[in-house]
Amino acid sequence: MTDSIMSKAATMEIPINSNGDTGTLPEDDSLEQAAKLQWSLDEQDLQQVMVSGPNLNETSIVSGGYGGTAEGIIPTSSIKGSNMHHSSSSSSMTAEELTRGVAVEKLETMKKWGLNTYKCTKQMISERFGRGSRTVDLELEAQIEVLRDTKRKYENVLRLARALTNHFYNMVQTQHALGDTFADLSQKSPELRDEFGYNAETQKLLCKNGETLLGAINFFVSSINTLVNKTMEDTLMTIKMYENARLEFDAYRSDLEELSLGPRDAVAMARIDAAQQQYQVHKEKYERLRSDVIIKLKFLEENKVKVMHKQLLLFHNAISAYFAGNQQQLEQTLKQFNIKLRPPGADKPSWLEEQ
Repeated sequence: MTDSIMSKAATMEIPINSNGDTGTLPEDDSLEQAAKLQWSLDEQDLQQVMVSGPNLNETSIVSGGYGGTAEGIIPTSSIKGSNMHHSSSSSSMTAEELTRGVAVEKLETMKKWGLNTYKCTKQMISERFGRGSRTVDLELEAQIEVLRDTKRKYENVLRLARALTNHFYNMVQTQHALGDTFADLSQKSPELRDEFGYNAETQKLLCKNGETLLGAINFFVSSINTLVNKTMEDTLMTIKMYENARLEFDAYRSDLEELSLGPRDAVAMARIDAAQQQYQVHKEKYERLRSDVIIKLKFLEENKVKVMHKQLLLFHNAISAYFAGNQQQLEQTLKQFNIKLRPPGADKPSWLEEQ
């Protein structure tokens, strides 16, 4: 009886857990409990085989005889996956190191941004309350102020020109409708056919000349809009960057001056050297943007004069020719400035709808 029980215990496989260690049963467990556990495991393995077929990765190679010990059981998955496990572990470590490096870099960036913001805010408050000094370029700041004032005035011209375009467009549409009405009445009123006919022709001619004038005014509005909202705005964006660089430069200059007035021990000297480097970096940035602003202001002034000379001449000649009733001169003005009107009946939206 005893030999039979021992032979059964010897033929039972000891379950192996996920990390390759043999599962141990408590010493006080009975062989019946071990048999029940083994039967449960065998039943699960059987169900898995019936569903998905045999899995070679989960089979075991037994070294020794039929009743060999657990140390002789070698999972094939551990043989096949050892190199893969080592490779995936190395990849995981590399990915973790990269993630940690990115996090450290972002933290350093946020730290520098916070320190820079603090210094600039401190400098701004000091300037506002008259306690801090600021770098002033009187000539350049005067040119910047002139540009801002010019932009405000040109924006007003643009607003008025658009209002004129809108009102004149409505008048031309009214003339067109009036001409159609006169032409219809000329056909239906024999006793006033000639009078209605003359007025219909006059309104159609005025409508045609009005559309030509609208083409000239639209070109004028488009050019002023480009000058104000693109060319001038681009220069003002560079000026804004220059002003921010000036504030940073003064902030780090003030910081360096404060440190220079303090003690001269080793720690203080290290901080002074770091502040000197930051001061030099922001000084170079300030001078570079200052040079960019000077160049852009110069080219903007030249471009503004060139554009406005052409547009003001166009506006004057077109308005004069229209109100003088000189259709030939009005058409010649559009040819002179290479303005092409939209063909009548085109499906494209009108120039007014594009505004």
